[in-house]
Amino acid sequence: MHSNTHPTFLCPAFKSRVVPVIVITDLAQAVPMAHALLAGGIDVMEITLRHSAGLGAIEAVAKHVPAMHVGAGTVTHAAEMARVQSAGASFALSPGMSDALVQAALDCRLPFMPGVMTPSEVMCARDHGFSLVKLFPAAQAGGLAMLKALGGPLADMRFCPTGGITVDNLADYLKLGNVAMVGGSWLTPTDAVQQGRWDEVTRLASQAMALSA
Repeated sequence: MHSNTHPTFLCPAFKSRVVPVIVITDLAQAVPMAHALLAGGIDVMEITLRHSAGLGAIEAVAKHVPAMHVGAGTVTHAAEMARVQSAGASFALSPGMSDALVQAALDCRLPFMPGVMTPSEVMCARDHGFSLVKLFPAAQAGGLAMLKALGGPLADMRFCPTGGITVDNLADYLKLGNVAMVGGSWLTPTDAVQQGRWDEVTRLASQAMALSA
């Protein structure tokens, strides 16, 4: 994650081009999930704030699994930026963008990936100094066709499409020159997580890494 103008937005150098988007409902799931993803070759995870356990899960992974780059997802309020940073998040992502969120990221010096859905929003993000943005929700925004269309007039911008990315289409997304990485929730199926079937998470991670190579 990087920006041409704001060193603030430089991101940890994770290797994976697939970012698991995770809703953790039980703190005890966080650390074994991080280890399971790492075993499959994925060294980044976006733990969302959609559930109250999210902040504690970020803290647990940051503390106990140092090889994992843990980011905070669904950051929608400026006040959350300092909280996720204190919990140990090494970057933050949002489904959208506001001046207050951008300012909070600058104040915290926390790498931040704002969400965009239209060309105007992409241009606004670029004006704020971002060169990498989250296209969300990607499927509803037009998916592959939208990203190809944006590549013409906004060739200097790169994207992390999230929302509607699956094992069946992730390779098609990653072939596009303006796609830096993809985000998806299929890597941590709810039933597998609840039943502690971590070998399944590792298998899905390995499959995603093979498809993204």
